Amino acid sequence: MTSDPATTRYNVKETETKWQQRWDETGCFNVDIDPDKPKYYVLEMFPYPSGRIHMGHVRNYTMGDVVARYKRAQGFNVLHPMGWDAFGMPAENAAMEQKVHPGKWTYENIATMRSQLQKMGLAIDWSRELATCHPGYYQNEQKMFLKFLEHDLIYRRRSWVNWDPRRQHRSRK
Repeated sequence: MTSDPATTRYNVKETETKWQQRWDETGCFNVDIDPDKPKYYVLEMFPYPSGRIHMGHVRNYTMGDVVARYKRAQGFNVLHPMGWDAFGMPAENAAMEQKVHPGKWTYENIATMRSQLQKMGLAIDWSRELATCHPGYYQNEQKMFLKFLEHDLIYRRRSWVNWDPRRQHRSRK
């Protein structure tokens, strides 16, 4: 006796795991360079790797996912990568508060958040993932900055900056 599809409950864990494994095996969200297709780039802001995804992340990356899937369905060659805003004082301060080395703390948080986002089944090209704390990223960013400086495309001036008051206060001690 077969069960009636109208009354059969959707098994989230089983179904989502099955299809996410299949998508991963086939690399179906990895961009294929096809010069005959128009290009489309979807990039949401990089999350700060705090170690936990919250509803703001879910909302943000779901909207980007919808756009990426829509454009792919329209025949675009879609690049939808993921990156982590993981460089600088916020990561170092948080790691010190946790009494953990900043590199260990940051990469463990990235792994946790990557896993959480992957469980959402987002159409992200994980082969293009980057972290701003990785030397391969920031050394090229620094080279680019120096080129901008060399060609007078950036400048220095005194200005008010929107600092985190907690961090600013702590740094004065």
